[in-house]
Amino acid sequence: MAILVIAEHDNQQLKPATLNTVNAASQLNQPISILVIGSECQAVAEQASAVSGVDTVLVADNAAYQHQLAENTAKLIAELASDFDYVIAAGTTTGKNTMPRVAALLDVAQISDIVAVKSANTFVRPIYAGNALATIQSLDSKKVITVRTSAFDAAGTDGSATITPCSLVHANAQSEFVSEELAVSERPELTAAGVIISGGRGMGNGENFSLLEKVADKLGAAVGASRAAVDAGFVPNDMQVGQTGKIVAPDLYIAVGISGAIQHQAGMKDSKVIVAINKDEEAPIFQIADYGLVGDLFEVLPELESLL
Repeated sequence: MAILVIAEHDNQQLKPATLNTVNAASQLNQPISILVIGSECQAVAEQASAVSGVDTVLVADNAAYQHQLAENTAKLIAELASDFDYVIAAGTTTGKNTMPRVAALLDVAQISDIVAVKSANTFVRPIYAGNALATIQSLDSKKVITVRTSAFDAAGTDGSATITPCSLVHANAQSEFVSEELAVSERPELTAAGVIISGGRGMGNGENFSLLEKVADKLGAAVGASRAAVDAGFVPNDMQVGQTGKIVAPDLYIAVGISGAIQHQAGMKDSKVIVAINKDEEAPIFQIADYGLVGDLFEVLPELESLL
């Protein structure tokens, strides 16, 4: 039995989510290989080879994989899966786009968003927006799995895996890369940040998010938002934390003007320490907060920034 972990990267840097995924895979106690799919991605392969617990790094380096189109990468993964019993990826946007295609090509049921490994064929995953945990068993000969990375610690980086090139190329005619618009920020990326401060509908408008940004600058934090704030047009949707946004588990999560709807809680309740600031003392967010402050955010945030 062997495990193939799909690397999350941008052709230059291995994303932290890969380390969490490897840690989840290691609980199956089987040899682990990492697959790096990209173009001019040798630097990523070298970083992957240093991940603890990894035996081999397979590198599919070809121009056809530059933008990691799911139509191309899924076929490659499915072909390589013949040598593995498990194919595991992070439950990120990329993983959610690619892995269902892999499962379809292999004609197996995907096991999504696992938060624990019980045995070789039994896993735990959240359901009902995280309000319940389902223990599921798969009898498929090959397991296609995505991991909720916030549920697992990151693997170490003191390994020395062997790097092996992979010459298989799949380039489809049905889709092509056209363009991308990337949000550029000097702050940490949401899913990798140790501290996050998020705003909700209570912020009133997008301009008031500058109050959060001032506090974030003092804390070296990322800035997030609730779905209500995104739907209201205050901030772009790449800042959304929640069931339909990004799942995060930082060391510190500060929720400002967020009532704490179940969909938002599903995306952040695994945070180590949760601080809630809201003028409504009955807001659901206080039920899961470690520290709560009932007050007007427009008075609290400037004072907090000055004290920091």
